[in-house]
Amino acid sequence: MDDLTQYTNRPLAFFARYIRTRRVSHAAILVTVIAAVGFSVSTQYGIKFLVDTLSAAPQNSSPWAAFCMLMLFIAADNLLWRVASWIASYTFVQVTGDVRADLFGHLTGHAPSYFAKRLPGVLTSRVTATSNAVFTIENMFAWNVLPPCIATIGAIAFLATVSVWMAGSLTVISGIVVVAIFRIAAAGKPLHHDFADKAAAVDGEMVDVIGNIALVKAFGGLLREHCRFNATVSRELTARSRSLRHLEKLRLMHALVTVTLMLGLLAWATRLWQQQSATAGDIILVCTLGLSVLSATRDLAVALVDVTQHTARLSEALATLLSPHELRDHPQAAALITGGARVVFEEMDFSYPEGRQVFNNFNLTLEKGRRVGLVGQSGGGKSTLIALLQRFYDLQSGRILIDGQDISQTTEASLRQAIAIVPQDTTLLNRSLMENIRYGRPEATNDEVWEAAIAARCHPFVKNLPAGLDTIVGDRGTKLSGGQRQRVAIARAFLKNSPILLLDEATSALDSEAEEAIREALGRLMHGRTVIAVAHRLSTLRNFDRIIVLRNGKVVQDGDPERLMQVEGPYRTLITQEVEPPRRTGCLKVSNCE
Repeated sequence: MDDLTQYTNRPLAFFARYIRTRRVSHAAILVTVIAAVGFSVSTQYGIKFLVDTLSAAPQNSSPWAAFCMLMLFIAADNLLWRVASWIASYTFVQVTGDVRADLFGHLTGHAPSYFAKRLPGVLTSRVTATSNAVFTIENMFAWNVLPPCIATIGAIAFLATVSVWMAGSLTVISGIVVVAIFRIAAAGKPLHHDFADKAAAVDGEMVDVIGNIALVKAFGGLLREHCRFNATVSRELTARSRSLRHLEKLRLMHALVTVTLMLGLLAWATRLWQQQSATAGDIILVCTLGLSVLSATRDLAVALVDVTQHTARLSEALATLLSPHELRDHPQAAALITGGARVVFEEMDFSYPEGRQVFNNFNLTLEKGRRVGLVGQSGGGKSTLIALLQRFYDLQSGRILIDGQDISQTTEASLRQAIAIVPQDTTLLNRSLMENIRYGRPEATNDEVWEAAIAARCHPFVKNLPAGLDTIVGDRGTKLSGGQRQRVAIARAFLKNSPILLLDEATSALDSEAEEAIREALGRLMHGRTVIAVAHRLSTLRNFDRIIVLRNGKVVQDGDPERLMQVEGPYRTLITQEVEPPRRTGCLKVSNCE
């Protein structure tokens, strides 16, 4: 797949990309439509020929040749349209699939920070809107733009057989009408853009509220959300009305031009007949072709307006979806080769995109096969360190090395394969438990999945589920409790069997009994691996080899847990606070306590 970012502000080039991908079928549609329109216009000439034949003396000519020619034109016209539609029914649908696949591939290539700043509903609606816009533009071009253009050219050519001046005049007037309407349509592009933006906001608002409906109801926010949604819909409806009123102005202008021009053509043809410069068939030809040209220019003008509107929507969606990836594999990136997973943070500087600095000239070495706990107050840099090791962000300077290899010079896929993580907020895909546990290692057998589930102490609750491991867990795993979801995440890490294991508050949602039940399993999981664990419950780190206390992006204490407990410092303070929580004094305000 080529770099889609080159199409960010080029919707027509993006559209042409998919025409080239299926050029044979698109060419077949083009040829068939041109032929169908050609026969359709020729039908008008066939009628003229039949009328002139019938007007002649019966003994001088037979009408059957003209009749057969007219029937041939009518049959070819109808059959070729069906052939074109048959090909298009496959081709245009396949293009929408190509568009969605490419956009989904590009969208999922963004770093997590990209999704943190955007509503999922807005992004998914943009993907759908883009594929629908491409489908609509293709259909409109094939059935509403191309046919009127060909019909106008063919009709004017036949009119020239009656009067060259009439055909020339009609050409000039039709051209002026089409150009004028198209320019006025283009002037309405900001209105169409605004409508597309407001429509996407409605989708995003709905997904945001529905996705957090438990929170909304818990805090009695339904009425507020209804008011907020109604205001969003009102803005969308206003934008849509402005867009539609602009279209109606164009249609009204074209209707006035059509009436005036048709009267002029009829008067001109009647005058030619009075001068015996035109036959009765010519009069019929002028009437039918004149109406065809005027209808064609009307259809073309309306189609151009609609295409402009859909192109605006396409452009707006592409601007959101096709932004460049923040993180990319280096052009010479190689696969990460791990021999034990020694991790080194070397002279590392890092600030978040909004400007908040976390690390400045940070250095830390984690030996392979060691269990290291990261502790400290919130905001000290613990979670950021784990995110940087997974290369969710790039450093401003410095390096992160795994077994001597700079992770910025390795492929993202190989880095992900080397790391297993049990996150604090465990979310699951709306699939079966079996699929969720197997997600990190798709080739694992069912027996291996079940062994991992047992090792993570999932089997007690799995046995009570209606379909066992085949139970669908619901959106983000909502059918399971928080503790059950974390056990599934631990089972997933068991199965993945990576040399680096990241535990981000891995037991925070478990009660004491459940935590004890999986501690032995975690011990087996951590054996022989490089383990980095973030924990506020420091009791989970009591058997670790090393504790690192972070404060404001700096290491303020470093050593094994027993040694750190023997000296005054932040680690012993944190342990003491955990064991002996502050006593309640009964005072509501500190200032009132003596």
